[in-house]
Amino acid sequence: MIKSVEEYLRQLKKELAGCDRATIQDALSDAEEYLRNTLETRPDLAEADALLPIIEKYGMPDEVAAAYMDIESRVQVALAPARTSARKSLASRFFGVFADPKAWGALLFLLFFSLFSGIIYFTWAVTGISLSLGLMVLIIGLPFIGLFVLSVQGIALIEGRVVEALLGVRMPRRPIFPGKSLGWWGRFKKLISQKHTWLSIAYMILKLPLGIAYFVVFIVLISLALSGIALPILELGFDIQPLVINNVPYYTPVWLMPLTVIAGILLLILTMHLAKVLGRMQGALAKALLVRY
Repeated sequence: MIKSVEEYLRQLKKELAGCDRATIQDALSDAEEYLRNTLETRPDLAEADALLPIIEKYGMPDEVAAAYMDIESRVQVALAPARTSARKSLASRFFGVFADPKAWGALLFLLFFSLFSGIIYFTWAVTGISLSLGLMVLIIGLPFIGLFVLSVQGIALIEGRVVEALLGVRMPRRPIFPGKSLGWWGRFKKLISQKHTWLSIAYMILKLPLGIAYFVVFIVLISLALSGIALPILELGFDIQPLVINNVPYYTPVWLMPLTVIAGILLLILTMHLAKVLGRMQGALAKALLVRY
């Protein structure tokens, strides 16, 4: 017989062993929120006595775990690349990267979202830490620290949803439930002491240098690729000189122009493949730092 919420969560986590970490976090968050909220409606009963009918309604740990495993199997199929791609030739996979939505999602995330969100995350993380340290000696220090930590949890959840949508990496869809029964001080200590909070702050700080690096690399590569492709049109069609030294224009030899176009196309293809690789690495980093379990 399960006598406490903590015991139920331990058994549920054990039943979910081997599942995706994001699934484990969602399952435990849902279970803890439901059990604790329902217990609060029965303050006249001891926790062990009140839990029995609640668990019968919600489900035993093995039943709940089986339900989440079934959901997870469908999610993984949706997020996984199409199986038909494994049967394509090497040339089809190489040149067909432009038809891969995951490549475009990774490029969008790395080129635009990483930089702009990195600026916001870094600014808020550094500002929040600085103000938290400065206000610790004042009466408003603890409330501010609590709000800052809660905002970090919210940012981690939002970032996870974007990572899953654009990079195809399974991320948590439920916030971490602190437990109302702990009281405000207990919840505050739990949020401050848990490793997940500080890893999320580390991710927010890392996002800016990574975003700058991604932006510079892909802007340079895409610019070089497009300039190589457009070079014959610019020179022959619009008489634009690509290189001028001491007021002397230098044109690309006609025989070299097809090679610049081919090189530009190949560089653009390689850039898309690089976006996929870096997207997987960024997704793995987000999963390592933003997922609790």
